[in-house]
Amino acid sequence: MSEFRTGARVRAVCMRALTPLRPIIPRRFRSDLPVVPVVRLTGVIGFSTPLRPGLTLAGIARTLDRAFAVRSAAAVAMTINSPGGSPVQSHLIFRRIRELADEKKRRVIAFVEDAAASGGYMIACAADEIIADPHSIVGSIGVVGSSFGFDKAIGKLGIERRLYTSGDHKAMLDPFLPENPDDVERLKKLQRQIHESFIALVKSRRGPKLNGAENDLFSGEYWAGRRGLELGLVDALGDLHGVLRERFGDKVVTPLVSAERGWLGRRVPGVSGGIGVAGELPQLGLTDDLISALEARALWARYGL
Repeated sequence: MSEFRTGARVRAVCMRALTPLRPIIPRRFRSDLPVVPVVRLTGVIGFSTPLRPGLTLAGIARTLDRAFAVRSAAAVAMTINSPGGSPVQSHLIFRRIRELADEKKRRVIAFVEDAAASGGYMIACAADEIIADPHSIVGSIGVVGSSFGFDKAIGKLGIERRLYTSGDHKAMLDPFLPENPDDVERLKKLQRQIHESFIALVKSRRGPKLNGAENDLFSGEYWAGRRGLELGLVDALGDLHGVLRERFGDKVVTPLVSAERGWLGRRVPGVSGGIGVAGELPQLGLTDDLISALEARALWARYGL
């Protein structure tokens, strides 16, 4: 008990000694001010090329770790602006956020910007509270797949498709072959399984907050933020700075936690995939980058953005 009292007195003396220095200490380092670190989760999920890195767990893992490691943080805030993408990467990011929140006992607040749709909404569900702008796009709880068919085009050009496989379904949905109804049904079965998992995840996180017919909520439809509030997909309308000041006071500190950099200013490998094999810069596949850009543009266009 005497040791405890001595330690308390020492801390009190230190605090009094530092009082005159508080005005010149950066706000984010002051223990007397509430701190809510902010992580930005922006872009298409999973689609990635050297020039257009997508949103993946590997790309944001260290950023999340740093945000949740902030000592005495009142909460962790996420700003989300994503039309969706890879269901796997969406789920991996969701799981990592929940693991850190449970480990650090941190409340997570998600703020939707333009869109938290499809996989973007899955990530938003990792938060304890979802706040959107009245004009944000939310929902799109469904699964989509798309491709092209070139078999008629190459036939007109006199091109013969030669494909050699081992396995009856190895060339399933090959865009240069006529569409096979059995292959389409297999794809739809896989999509239904992923969709059911997505629905279960939303129900587990939103539960009794949901207020709408399941046939509507889980149809893949999306809504503006105000309607999303009525349906229970979001908890409130607002913006990051306004809500955090209301919750934690006008002096709340909201440091933006960005990807970690090395001593030469380069992104640390694994954060954004900036370094290739043996430390070489990755090859810039301009064709791949163009395709990625078109796919990303198509995803955003679904929501009129």
